[in-house]
Amino acid sequence: MKELTTAEEQIMQVLWKLGKGFLKDIVNAMPEPRPAYPTVSTVIRVLVRKKFIGHNTYGKVNEYFPLIRKEDYFKRHFKRIVSDFFGNSWQGFASFFADSDLTLRELEQIRSEIDKQIQKKQQ
Repeated sequence: MKELTTAEEQIMQVLWKLGKGFLKDIVNAMPEPRPAYPTVSTVIRVLVRKKFIGHNTYGKVNEYFPLIRKEDYFKRHFKRIVSDFFGNSWQGFASFFADSDLTLRELEQIRSEIDKQIQKKQQ
């Protein structure tokens, strides 16, 4: 799977939220200041070529939809971050968060979620 540029990721975020949409729907769902229609259209064509987006054609109009789930892209992207920034060390990643500005409550919530996953894997 190829990486997304910032502009591509912005459009994917909108499509993941919408589920599907025409060019005007995508542009209207983007945060202000909205990019111009031709700019969004160009990025969409790139995403179609990269096989992140598919489309149905109705006459001269295309309705676009994501071909990859947000969760799948995030998992892959996240693994790359752990690899690139933490030497592929999940322990290093966890230490980074433990040393960050998280509150005690946030750390306890993370620990609780990890404990749930450990119990699930032990069964």
